[in-house]
Amino acid sequence: MTLVVRPATPGDATAIADIILPIIRAGETYALDRDMTVEQALAFWLAPGHAVFVADVEGQVLGSYFCRANKAGGGAHVANCGYATHSQATGRGIARAMALHSFDHARTAGFRAMQYNFVIATNVRAVRLWLSLGFEQVGRLPGAFDHPTLGAVDALVLYRRL
Repeated sequence: MTLVVRPATPGDATAIADIILPIIRAGETYALDRDMTVEQALAFWLAPGHAVFVADVEGQVLGSYFCRANKAGGGAHVANCGYATHSQATGRGIARAMALHSFDHARTAGFRAMQYNFVIATNVRAVRLWLSLGFEQVGRLPGAFDHPTLGAVDALVLYRRL
């Protein structure tokens, strides 16, 4: 498998939508309106200020991530990212490859740390990945996320110096 993480192009929009819409619709990992239109979902993912990348496996886009400043002003040196992997490509190392790429991108962009503000605690695979890559859990927000099948579940705040 040849995996290349590269900057997204306008031609990747359909593939990105095909990846992120099922995740948004499921409502289990992102605090977004589950009824977002394709246009709204892409506007969120491709928003101004987001550096957007795709994981390209032999010509097929199977993942995407964006990187941005977590906050403005005094918090602008801390990056924040969102990641999504195509449902048919989970367990193939794509999320890990995008995460490692995002660390390099963030460092090159001048960020000194990375913070994930709202990682859903029941997203066990993601939590395991982030902890294995050196993130620390620095906060827990009890019952902060309304999961569609589990009800109120915790959200985690994760932090990593770059």
